[in-house]
This record gives sequence, C-alpha cells and structure tokens, in this order.
Amino acid sequence: MKLYGIPNCTTVKKARAWLADHALDVAFHDFKKQGVDAAWLRAVVAQTGWQALVNTRGTTWRKLTDAEKAAVADEASAIALMISQPSVIKRPLLERDGTYHLGFAEDQYQTLFGA
Repeated sequence: MKLYGIPNCTTVKKARAWLADHALDVAFHDFKKQGVDAAWLRAVVAQTGWQALVNTRGTTWRKLTDAEKAAVADEASAIALMISQPSVIKRPLLERDGTYHLGFAEDQYQTLFGA
C-alpha cells in the first residue's frame, strides 16, 4: 500500500492517523518532495477519471488564473497541470492492491479495510 499526498494537508494527516491507529503499515509518497510521474498519473486517471483527480476546491486551483483553469479541458491538459503543480491533485490518494481510492472519510476506510 502507498498513500500519496502532501504531509501538511489536514485530510492527509487524518488518513495517516487513521491508518496508524489501525496498525496498517503504508508507505508515504510526498508529491512536493518526490514529484509525480506522467505514466503514474495516466494509470490513476484511467481508474478515477481526470475530473475526480483535479482538486477544484483547493487553494492551488483557486490561485490559478481563469485562463489556466479553462485550459484544463481534457486528460492531457489535466495531467500537464498536475505534473507542474502537484498540489492540485486531490488527496490523499491511497493505492491498495492496484486500486486507487481518492480522499479520506473514516467510514470509507472502515469499509475498505473491514475495520
């Protein structure tokens, strides 16, 4: 398992705490320090869709110009934005057994892990 995100993100912190509280060992990938790979993003987008993966509620998105926002019109443009600004990727993103799970909610993780 691997959890992707940014360590100072509140939701990422909640997910990491929940996983630790349930003794689930998970590697952490820091988007800011380790970056993102185009091939990896394409694999995630294939499962989640690019619209779900772009966090349009976050600060990074809100700071984009209207032209930059409008330019995100398809998978290729969304991936280009996520590579250049990884903070725009919805987080946390949990990879478990080859499947990606977006966001964190306690009931979502309880169902996922049977906890």
